[in-house]
Amino acid sequence: MEQVVIIGSGPAGHTAAIYTGRAGLKPLLYEGMMAGGIAPGGQLTTTTEIENFPGFPDGIDGMELMNRLRTQSEKYGSRIITKTVDRVALSSEPLVVYTGEEKTETRTIIIATGATARRLNVPGEKKLWNKGISACAVCDGALPIFRNKELYVIGGGDTACEEALHLTKFAAMVYIVHRRDQLRAGKAMQDKVLNHKKIKIIWDTVLQEVKGESKLETVVLKNLKTAEITQPPAAGLFYGIGHIPNTAFINGQLDMDEKGYINTKPGTTRASRPGVFAAGDVQDSYYRQAVTSAGTGCMAALEAEAYLSDKGFI
Repeated sequence: MEQVVIIGSGPAGHTAAIYTGRAGLKPLLYEGMMAGGIAPGGQLTTTTEIENFPGFPDGIDGMELMNRLRTQSEKYGSRIITKTVDRVALSSEPLVVYTGEEKTETRTIIIATGATARRLNVPGEKKLWNKGISACAVCDGALPIFRNKELYVIGGGDTACEEALHLTKFAAMVYIVHRRDQLRAGKAMQDKVLNHKKIKIIWDTVLQEVKGESKLETVVLKNLKTAEITQPPAAGLFYGIGHIPNTAFINGQLDMDEKGYINTKPGTTRASRPGVFAAGDVQDSYYRQAVTSAGTGCMAALEAEAYLSDKGFI
């Protein structure tokens, strides 16, 4: 019987592992095997340079950061299994985690499986991802490669508009590419975007392809009404079309919002089932930052420890 099982290997999962490990709980962490198409370590493993994680004034490569977190987890007694959890049983105690036919019983579970950015899968996207293409303006917008350049944002909802507004702090001009003839964002957000001197909207248009050798150089756009193809130069392309929380394996056993993010009790990481906690982007559709994920990982660990203590298990 495990005391703590952690599902997920991003900043939230490893921070939870570090804290529960130091508390002597010997956590078992499932880091996943290309879960959601992403390597163990999560979204940060696809990021080449992180400039806003505390403690690294010169920035750090995403893979290196995750490797350091993994090493720290193991240092404090975490056992890491490179398998993907495909289902859980949360209706009774003990809780059960399954990887294929193998099952693990546990008193608590910390779910830290994150959310995957929606992509368009246009030609050239895979090659140039994180080489001028990003799904997080707050994370990447301030990088030198984007400063005083012409940048493009895909989408028409609040997320895309927020991305565009953030990018105006650094860009020469920001173009929002939207497939419709009006934005889907709220009126207040629309007013900010439509009246901003550094934002121009390209209506009725979709992204067809991205081009470049070692980095993004050109976006290929198609007007849906005229079928006209344009190929403007672009230093950066940001997707503002949302994220998909990695919660399919839960199979509706927890309370979630309409998008599939796990609902937690306000001010905590406690999910709707006793002994189950959620940390990181899997329960956060707003901030989605490595440092906030790490913070909730800490919270989940402390709350799991308190739960086990209250139950008399430790």
